Amino acid sequence: MLVPLINVKKNNMTPFQLHRICTIMKPEEGNELEVEGVLNPAVTRGPDGNLYIFPRMVAKNNYSRIGIAKVKFDAAGDPVGVERLGVVLEPEADYEKRPNGGGGCEDPRITYVKAVEHYIMTYTAYGSKGPRIAMARSKDLFNWERLGLVQFLPYEDIDFNGIDNKDASFFPTDLPSPHNHISMAMLNRPLFPGTRPEEIVENDDTHESDEHKESIWISYFNLKNGKETSLKNAKFTSHHCLAHPVYPWENLKIGSGAPPILTKYGWLLVYHGVRKHDDSTADQPKYTYSAGAMILSEKAPQKILYRSPEPILAPELPNETIGIVGDVVFPTGTDRRDDIGQPNRIDVYYGMADDRIGVAKMEIPDHLPKELK
Repeated sequence: MLVPLINVKKNNMTPFQLHRICTIMKPEEGNELEVEGVLNPAVTRGPDGNLYIFPRMVAKNNYSRIGIAKVKFDAAGDPVGVERLGVVLEPEADYEKRPNGGGGCEDPRITYVKAVEHYIMTYTAYGSKGPRIAMARSKDLFNWERLGLVQFLPYEDIDFNGIDNKDASFFPTDLPSPHNHISMAMLNRPLFPGTRPEEIVENDDTHESDEHKESIWISYFNLKNGKETSLKNAKFTSHHCLAHPVYPWENLKIGSGAPPILTKYGWLLVYHGVRKHDDSTADQPKYTYSAGAMILSEKAPQKILYRSPEPILAPELPNETIGIVGDVVFPTGTDRRDDIGQPNRIDVYYGMADDRIGVAKMEIPDHLPKELK
């Protein structure tokens, strides 16, 4: 399975650098569940200490399931392949199915949330109303209990419940909300009408940016009952607009990417940004999805301490530029390498051209740039 990747270019403008290791998953020959790709996985350490990967498995007509596999490592500690173990979620609930027979459980993220003593999976449920955030929970990673669609209380004049939403993930520890309630904090990315990359490009001359509608948000859920808190029908509130597109490499859209992971500087968020491709035309619009890094304050994640002005990984290799959707690097999972005594090493798992899965590694730098601390 190991397909070594070559680091084509190096970017010295950011202290966070991702170095490709390999293509760790590609569609399995003869497997009808993967004929249209394996991509955008969650990753997490299990109760047994093993690393498990949860790829989105795409069958014919974009029918998506969420699988499970165990990651294999070589003697040096680098991931080299996977052992497929089956499927953990497939479209069964009404909110995961579409009237034409289609449906989707897509793009999972998984965090062990200590406050509720469960692994919490967020995933995109692609039903009749379009993409929405759904939740499931597990004690062992193999058996999952659906918790339904995430519900939101209103924010000013915005009703998030009627808006497409994706790219959601949880912080692993409880955090104070803006109103100082002990809460679960969830990153999410509402897809307001007119803010998809293709819509922005189509309306290039008339599009007016609205930071509220082109942003990564943080929403909170009050943990009134601690580990006994029920997440079924949970309503998230205290919404905070965290970040909107700033730099040229992300000027069309950003999304929260992999779940936040704690480092010595604060929460590391490996996220994605979208720009218009250099070869894009009005007749054939094209986009480039790249990965960037943010550091959020440990105790007040609404505060951004650092943000990479350039991508830390951009599509350059054939597996990243050619596929179901070309020119896509889409980070969705991270693994801090405490298992080999290297807590400053972060492995990042990412979708490649909506077709397969790559893994790259970074070292947390000794210092952040002074002007961005």
